[in-house]
Amino acid sequence: MERPLERRAATRTAVVWEACRRRLEQAGPDQTVLDIGGGTGGFAVRVAELGHRVTVVDPSPDALAALDRRAREHDVAGRVTGLQGDLAGVSELVPARAADLVLCHGVLGLVDDPGGALDVLGGLLRPGGALSLLVGQHHAAVLGRAMAGHFSQARDLLSATEATASETVAGADHERRFTADEVRGLLAASGFSLAEIHAVRVFTDLVPSALLDLEPGAVDGLLELERAVADRPEYLTLAAQVHALATR
Repeated sequence: MERPLERRAATRTAVVWEACRRRLEQAGPDQTVLDIGGGTGGFAVRVAELGHRVTVVDPSPDALAALDRRAREHDVAGRVTGLQGDLAGVSELVPARAADLVLCHGVLGLVDDPGGALDVLGGLLRPGGALSLLVGQHHAAVLGRAMAGHFSQARDLLSATEATASETVAGADHERRFTADEVRGLLAASGFSLAEIHAVRVFTDLVPSALLDLEPGAVDGLLELERAVADRPEYLTLAAQVHALATR
């Protein structure tokens, strides 16, 4: 049975996980999956439980140790491999054109050249393979800073371009955010065909945790609401993250 904290966490990842699971089900059994920056295996272990083979590339040895423990606890250690590295050097760690699905969640905004990184990711996919891309959404970052009272930061970020957004706001976390249109443009420039685009965490970050703890059924209701708006384009500008599934 899921704990309350696990159920709240599910509202943050459910839309992305369900899209990836659908893709794997459509592609067939025994897929080869590469998870860039997969850390402790929140996605990788679940993918392995579906019967697929997963390689996680992450720079943190502590995260990879936790990944190994989690894979053993879930009895999928034989289908999960951890490699220390990052997106910049992934081509030296794994063979080209060998992955059926590449997960790149929360990583693209940390690299200097997003377009070049997408070219690298495309080179890891088999023909017809898919990329699951999750990035921070620009407009939500503006809203978040304003709601926290950082009005000058919000104003600076509002006028920043995608190329400079990670450097514009003093004291920010230096993660580059993207609009949905920028995601579409970057993917197209790297030769990807966009299959799906989703609004992720539209409401989850705005709802107080105390409300979810006190109201019976609140977490389930929030999860259903997130699912309901994920495919509605008008909510892409409100979402904390944008998720894209693209093929090449």
